[in-house]
Amino acid sequence: MKIVIAPDSFKESLTAIEVANEIEKGFREVFPHAQYINQPIADGGEGTVDVMVAATNGQKVTLDVTGPLGASVSAYYGILGNKLMADPRSDNASSVNSNSDHLSSVNTSPNHQQTAVIEVAKASGLHLIPSHLRHPDMTTSYGTGELILDALNRGIKHIILGLGGSATNDGGAGILSALGIRFLDKNNHILKPGGIYLKDLCILDTTELNPLVNQCQFELACDVTNPLCGKAGASHIFGPQKGADAETANQLDNALSHFADIITQTGREDHRNSAGAGAAGGIGFGLMSLTQATLKSGIDIVMEITQLSEKMKEADLVITGEGCLDSQTLNGKAPMGVTRLANQQGINVIAIGGSVSENANMLLDHGLCALFAITPGHHPLPTLLKRAKPHLYACSRNIAALYKIIPKKS
Repeated sequence: MKIVIAPDSFKESLTAIEVANEIEKGFREVFPHAQYINQPIADGGEGTVDVMVAATNGQKVTLDVTGPLGASVSAYYGILGNKLMADPRSDNASSVNSNSDHLSSVNTSPNHQQTAVIEVAKASGLHLIPSHLRHPDMTTSYGTGELILDALNRGIKHIILGLGGSATNDGGAGILSALGIRFLDKNNHILKPGGIYLKDLCILDTTELNPLVNQCQFELACDVTNPLCGKAGASHIFGPQKGADAETANQLDNALSHFADIITQTGREDHRNSAGAGAAGGIGFGLMSLTQATLKSGIDIVMEITQLSEKMKEADLVITGEGCLDSQTLNGKAPMGVTRLANQQGINVIAIGGSVSENANMLLDHGLCALFAITPGHHPLPTLLKRAKPHLYACSRNIAALYKIIPKKS
């Protein structure tokens, strides 16, 4: 029997690699002789770098950059290798720090040649700011731009940028500033960092844009389709999650709209209503407008790089999951991407969640065979997060025991 285990992380609790390990551990108790293919996945958010670096035997690059509030933070990105690992359970990717002069040990191939994967959240993430200091009108994505610049200076020609988990609402202005674009007010003064100051933008000076930017292919890994502005846009939908009240959200929305107006006045295509333009506080918009970036489903990018479809061939069962299975899982989240891929090969899929919402049963109409929650009764959230690993193991073992007694088709 062949079982493919392809879960996303359980946010704030377990990495995707840890989730896959516990699921296998539980199933091995019941099916010790089965063939297990562990391929943790991600959808462009938390864990994307770790999953893709591990899957390709790549390397991580760590350096100090500007955090969302301006203070220095330590962040890392990945450079993909050429060895596609059959079982990337251990985080055995090597590391390189920012003082390295070259990456002579990095293997490249036609599939991953000179490819870096960067998460916005690593340098500009919401988790970097205490809840009482969250002011998305003042946060900057500049540090993410510094990660991109470091990759470009190392000769990277293809960058995959995961847009999940940002603390920012600056339309990508911070990233673009780090890459050389100058954002000027009517007095030719450079704007202060933060999305709120885009209301004062008068001149967009691209003459000093790093020439390496136009030599690089940018793919934006995204799982949302929100436009830049309006009630469904970056400021109103995601701003409150980052600390914005209603008034601040309105001000940010107006500032982003003004930013879009200035860009279109330069003769560039107006991307404000493009699907995903509002991702990561408008980073999707900024990079699509001022670089050659294209937006793509994050889970599709990860499944392609990890060759998940190939690993699923002739599998008897696929197991996926994420921290919370609910109606939002349908919107480009990792479990549904895995399910879609498995269904194309006629393979049954079971999903395991840290929790399963009341509306999650709708997922059963989209290819999943069964949903299971690891939560055993009512406990405070901190306790559940801390005990996720043993709960996941126990749940997986019980699923395996149930699967064992189900009559198989002849």
